[in-house]
Amino acid sequence: MSNDTDSRMADLEMKFAFQQETIDSLNDIVTKQWALIDRLTRRLDKLQGEMAELEAGRSDNKADPPPPHY
Repeated sequence: MSNDTDSRMADLEMKFAFQQETIDSLNDIVTKQWALIDRLTRRLDKLQGEMAELEAGRSDNKADPPPPHY
């Protein structure tokens, strides 16, 4: 019976080690994705601000006639 217990214990230890490696790997992936999402969010905010400035500048020039191709 001791041999069966040892075998089961070794199997559990292998599964635990594999699960720990998987959790660590997933944690690294999530951390990298979070950093990417953060960078993209900041870039999007910057671009939205620039677009708002451009639109505000364009609305000031409504007196300009449309280009000839209209």
